[in-house]
Amino acid sequence: MKRILLFIVAVVCATALYAADYANVIVPRPLSCQAVAGEFVVTPKVVVRAENEALVAAGTIFAQNLSAVLDATLAVKKLSPKSGAINLQLDKTLLTEEYKLKIAADGVWIAGGSERAVFYGLQSLLQIAAAADEVKGGVKLCGVEIADKPHFEYRGGMLDVCRHIFTVEDVKRYIDILALHKINKFHWHLTEDQGWRIEIKRYPELSEVGAYRNQTIVGRNRTSKTYDNTRYGGIFTQDQVREIVAYAADRYIDVIPEIEMPGHAIAALTTYPELGCTGGPYEVWTRWGISKDIYCAGKESTFEFIENVLSEVLELFPYKYIHIGGDEAPRDAWKKCPLCQKRIKEEGLKNEHQLQSYFMERVERWLAERGRSIIGWDEILQGGISKSATVMSWRGSKGGIAAAKLGNNVIMTPNTHCYIDYYQTSDHKANGEPLGNGRFPVTLRKTYELDPYAELNAEQQKFIKGVQVNLWTEYIATFDHVQHMLLPRIAALAETGWSYGNKDYDDFARRMHILRKLYDKQGFVYAPYFFNGIE
Repeated sequence: MKRILLFIVAVVCATALYAADYANVIVPRPLSCQAVAGEFVVTPKVVVRAENEALVAAGTIFAQNLSAVLDATLAVKKLSPKSGAINLQLDKTLLTEEYKLKIAADGVWIAGGSERAVFYGLQSLLQIAAAADEVKGGVKLCGVEIADKPHFEYRGGMLDVCRHIFTVEDVKRYIDILALHKINKFHWHLTEDQGWRIEIKRYPELSEVGAYRNQTIVGRNRTSKTYDNTRYGGIFTQDQVREIVAYAADRYIDVIPEIEMPGHAIAALTTYPELGCTGGPYEVWTRWGISKDIYCAGKESTFEFIENVLSEVLELFPYKYIHIGGDEAPRDAWKKCPLCQKRIKEEGLKNEHQLQSYFMERVERWLAERGRSIIGWDEILQGGISKSATVMSWRGSKGGIAAAKLGNNVIMTPNTHCYIDYYQTSDHKANGEPLGNGRFPVTLRKTYELDPYAELNAEQQKFIKGVQVNLWTEYIATFDHVQHMLLPRIAALAETGWSYGNKDYDDFARRMHILRKLYDKQGFVYAPYFFNGIE
């Protein structure tokens, strides 16, 4: 009898251990994951029962994604919870992005503090299902209880569509990848020296002139003198923008548009040369880099143009933040411009750095009057900034550290860890990587090692609101290449944003090899280097 009891205990313990390992496959890593007794088989007959219409919508997206795993699409209905189903509920005792997930013999139960939180629980369930054992007619899920919530409120992914433009379906696919990893902000870079990408009805010439360049450099920007002699460009219409914003909202992702100023404005200046200090002529840039021609800060017509553009932007993007750039804006033209020098004198400014601060703060005030807030790259610190501006730290973490010490909110996106247009391995030539930014490698491990709180005390850490990866597309002309650069590094950033304080790279690496199964089932075009043991 004693031997029988010991055998039963051993079996139960082994089953519990198996269940814990089996369920501990989720990226980003959950706050808590505990095995429980029982298992539940998901077959095409299982119904997703949702408490309200918003949860029906979330469940429908889940069912569509699960079809790649199950080869069938589950029915999703507005029904009360019931055994034998996947049940979606709200629990107002939980925080807005907090969820609980239970898999037991009587079904699957997901409760969240909001519909957004339930959606995150569904992403975890999708990953578990993709890793589960296939049985006759379905997949077998082992019993588990997960309690989970994110560490940072801002978890972002940026896509530059100016250097190279992508289709509406491509952008939606990008959003799908963000959603899978519980990323909740999509930073959409829409205006640049190399192309203007958003329709502004008051200025239709932007769609006809600013949206196109005459040709594009071929090869490395610093050394190549070869061009493709092909006109290139395009625009996202306002209807297309609305479609993308709505698609993101259905996946609980807020879209933050970036309208660059005062620099990276050549596409606009080519269209309206009177907005520059010299009056042009200008030409939409055909190679990459930083132009010395920027918006004239001494002309009222410049601010009239920007306000008119932003008026239409505000109608398209409901989220509170508007990114207004502020990076890489040389002051050469301002130093020579009589109107800019006059503005400096009239406003009692000391120099051109403070003139940029005047420029940015004036736009910020205009947006604040309309209930919006700004984000700017860390160059906006030069000359001083308002307390209400959020700083996106890209030139390493120094700008973010300085801003946090000043009491400004910060998004950490240092190029050292978060610029995923950079090569992914230490020897990109030997490893056959496609042409990319070659400053230094940003490996999966390097992205994972980001510490947004480095060099900050507990009080200063409160101003670090989140993290983001940035994908600039100078060398990325196809969406397959976009995915190749995004995956799997977005997963490393996601784990820092969601699971900070609960990170373990070796365990993350193990889970990534499991998550790869879902990447394959979803048809994502990910980089193979990490999975092949290359860094």
